[in-house]
Amino acid sequence: MTESDIRCGFVALVGAPNAGKSTLINRLVGAKVSIVTPKAQTTRARVLGIVLRGRSQLIFMDTPGIHSARRRLERAMVDSAWRGEADTDRVALLVDASGGRQADVRAIIDQLKKLGRSTILVLNKIDLVPRTALLELSEDLNAAGLFSETFMISALTGDGVEDLLDYLAQHASKSPWLYPADQLSDMPQRLMAAEITREKLFLQLHQELPYSLTVETEAWEERSDGSVKIDQIVYVRRDSQKAIVLGNSGRRVKAVGEAARHELEEMYGCRVHLFLFVKVRANWVEDRERYTQWGLRHDT
Repeated sequence: MTESDIRCGFVALVGAPNAGKSTLINRLVGAKVSIVTPKAQTTRARVLGIVLRGRSQLIFMDTPGIHSARRRLERAMVDSAWRGEADTDRVALLVDASGGRQADVRAIIDQLKKLGRSTILVLNKIDLVPRTALLELSEDLNAAGLFSETFMISALTGDGVEDLLDYLAQHASKSPWLYPADQLSDMPQRLMAAEITREKLFLQLHQELPYSLTVETEAWEERSDGSVKIDQIVYVRRDSQKAIVLGNSGRRVKAVGEAARHELEEMYGCRVHLFLFVKVRANWVEDRERYTQWGLRHDT
């Protein structure tokens, strides 16, 4: 492979909450680099997923869902998504073709038009929508005059994803690769481990509680037998929330820990000793250092 053959490109995956960005980036990478739950606004920080496609290295940025934000954390997440868009060569707008959050989609299109970005349209969840409805939606969104190409995919099943990858690889800029060939993401292990536990909490809990908690990896010890000991703190905002996370006789947090431990063992290929502690910190959402860890701006 000569130097002139090598290509590299940054692609921002943007969209409304629950469009399927994290599912898609995991599908593209072929490994889990971003947590996924059925709940909107699961992704809090920008996540890089790195893919090799022939002579091209594609660096996908999974961004938080863009929506009308009110609280500080939500505003910081939306700000992160737009900053991620600005740092990339190409934007892929992912749209839930089954009809979710269309007002947010329209607002994103308007903003992308103002920014004059090179954008492709990716209609996701096509396995849930009749073909005629897909064509109508594609025609409707393309009327905005923003998109250079349109792809119809299912991030869940993989349908159409290969065509999307091929297109992006062919249109990447001629440039040296920026990451080693075997690197899949830039997320630190401690943060990824915390995200895995947060995912399991999201799946166990309901309504607003998942958005009132966060997980922090406090200690990481690699032992002589090849295993890893991980201590994590689950921060909640009220005593009543702590009781819910713990569950009756600690059963819920134990189940969360078991699920997270199994996934971490598969991910790291070693035995994991995971210990979870639940603490109340009413204003954790205001902690500046936490925003720094996530790559978010506190004063947004």
